[in-house]
Amino acid sequence: MSITKNISLIIAGAIMFSCTDQEKFKNIGIHENTRWEFAPNMYHSKAYEPLTQITDENQGVFISSDDDGVGEYYNSNPHNPHQMNMRVPAEGTIKRTKNGFMPYHIPKDSLSYAAKVLVNPLENSPKNLADGELLYAKFCAHCHGAEGKGDGPVNKPFKGVANLAEGQLKTISMGHVFHVISNGKGRMLSHASQLDQEERWKVALYVKNKLQVSQ
Repeated sequence: MSITKNISLIIAGAIMFSCTDQEKFKNIGIHENTRWEFAPNMYHSKAYEPLTQITDENQGVFISSDDDGVGEYYNSNPHNPHQMNMRVPAEGTIKRTKNGFMPYHIPKDSLSYAAKVLVNPLENSPKNLADGELLYAKFCAHCHGAEGKGDGPVNKPFKGVANLAEGQLKTISMGHVFHVISNGKGRMLSHASQLDQEERWKVALYVKNKLQVSQ
């Protein structure tokens, strides 16, 4: 092996060793704290991080002469109770779900009410219909069948799957479909844990504006 290669290996080993805080982690055998970092403020944000809290003002290094006078790793908001980086939401706060949808609170036994008042917030666009068709194939077709006739493979051992394509169910509203997907009905269980509200509305849109129209 050439002298150049030997020197390169020695330098590489020295660099790797210098980036490891062996003293701090020698008893547990892990290398998580570096001695020398390139652009350390990219690893340890000076902005408040909501899911971390480091209260030791001396932890870390001072990265500039004009910083705020605390260690690089310090991450606590002195203006909040217990120096927390987040405050507890105000009493009565309602969490918004994905894409701004409010939590769905109409009870399972209020199907007729839901069928009358619920309006699909999504437009009847080719994109939403295509998404609804894909979601239907993934979450509904195994019971209701590809064409909605209640002839999916699940109906063979468990008879009584609803026929969406024929009869009275062709007259139900889009809100009816959404409510049943959300809360279940009869032997059908709720799919709210598998589909968020936007996805449920897309399935309802597909059922009413494409699947049932094509029959």
